[in-house]
Amino acid sequence: MIRLGVAGHLGYEGLPGVLATLRRLAPALDLELSYEHSLLPVAGDAVPIVVPGEIDAILTLGGDGTLLRASRMVEEHPVSILGINLGRLGFLTCCPAEELEVALRRFASGDYIVEPRMRLDARVRGTDGTERARWLALNDVVLHKGGFARIITIDVQANGEPVAHYSADGIVIATPTGSTAYNLSAGGPVVFPTLETILVTPVSPHTLALRALVLPATTEVTVQVEDAPGEVLVTVDGQIGVTFSVGETLVTRRSSRPLPIVRFPESSFFATMREKLHWGGLLDRDERT
Repeated sequence: MIRLGVAGHLGYEGLPGVLATLRRLAPALDLELSYEHSLLPVAGDAVPIVVPGEIDAILTLGGDGTLLRASRMVEEHPVSILGINLGRLGFLTCCPAEELEVALRRFASGDYIVEPRMRLDARVRGTDGTERARWLALNDVVLHKGGFARIITIDVQANGEPVAHYSADGIVIATPTGSTAYNLSAGGPVVFPTLETILVTPVSPHTLALRALVLPATTEVTVQVEDAPGEVLVTVDGQIGVTFSVGETLVTRRSSRPLPIVRFPESSFFATMREKLHWGGLLDRDERT
């Protein structure tokens, strides 16, 4: 018996049909299903609720955002995540919704691999040095300005050594998994997702002499804001966060708890890059051939 938790995004119109397929397949595949609370309107009030410490794996039905949210649900437990894409991009998921049945059968038979993905442990220390917020991030931790078009002054250190002092819209501290997310949009490098490094990428820096950094995974990155004319925020995986003040410190390091993500043996990072991001080709030319 595989105890399979289910997380999903109610915004996808195909979700009820996918859940019906899942319920149909579960008995034959020896799957014991439980559901996150938000799925009760479509899964039924009588279904079991996910208890993170009492499942073997979690199935996500949605896009990358759903998978990132599920990673926080199980962040204290070594639970594998199998992502099914119901949306447009689905870079972190393993397959689209139409392949759900095949994916579940392969998963139930053990025909898959698990990739441990590095996560970041991020903490905000107040002006008095006490810790007031802490998260695990699969993609990134971003310190950025609020709604006004004003730059902020940022000081960055690596293992206590000064790295940069600059004015910018913010800074992205990313994992290799997150290298294709905000880090990519900010001009940072693409890194193979199973490597262990920490990426530090400035967002719109007001200088010509500052580039993204690739640091060892053992690095502790600390960030402080020295001047901020407006609101400053810390955002984790683009989904949660807190306000951040002058005099506070953002401390980020590799987490001791990687996230296991399910992949199938024939899947390829570069194939996903070509399909999802049109990597390595000229789209107009390729469409004509």
